[in-house]
Amino acid sequence: MTAHDHTPFVVAEGVGMRFGDTEVLTRVDLEVPPGAQIAVTGRSGSGKSTLLLVLAGLLAPTSGRLTWPGLDRDPHRMRGQIGMVFQAPSLMPELTALENVTLPLRLRGMGIAPARTAALDALVDLGVADAADALPAQLSGGQQQRVAVARALAGRHSLVLADEPTGALDRAHAHQVVEALRDGVAATGGALVLATHDPELAATLDQRLDVEAGLPARIGPGF
Repeated sequence: MTAHDHTPFVVAEGVGMRFGDTEVLTRVDLEVPPGAQIAVTGRSGSGKSTLLLVLAGLLAPTSGRLTWPGLDRDPHRMRGQIGMVFQAPSLMPELTALENVTLPLRLRGMGIAPARTAALDALVDLGVADAADALPAQLSGGQQQRVAVARALAGRHSLVLADEPTGALDRAHAHQVVEALRDGVAATGGALVLATHDPELAATLDQRLDVEAGLPARIGPGF
């Protein structure tokens, strides 16, 4: 993709999702072009997490159409262009923080030296470089989450989807994480979609998508 290519990474057209008789998402229309920074807001249970899983291609919607025109058509390579940050850090317990961030880069074919450098840079940006040699069990929940965010940023993905990444963090670290996500994604020309119930954090992103179970999603400018 060139610097002048504005092809959206993902496009949702009238996307809906039902689990049995429960309608979780209703007629979601969304385009996520390069440079987009979108906060997905809504109450607990409103479908924010489900929407991110759908945008990542991990869940197939029950209605509507979803495409990834700005990503590689090969499913395996496309998955490598999408970075996910889940509510739980999901770190590998037997690996150090640095190794957890380095591993995905090595699996994508990056040499060990540049992978370690990129991983350490990401840990520095998230303020957890001093925990590089620690195992996840030796870290607080907030530190684990910041390592998970560093892992997503080190991958320099085209599309980063973050599901309540600040839930286990205090206010100062929450803002640090969101700022690192915004700056890291912007530096690569990528896009960020971040689900949050925190209106103050949502206001730091450029656009806001309100979702509510059973109601059409509404996209608009940030607060």
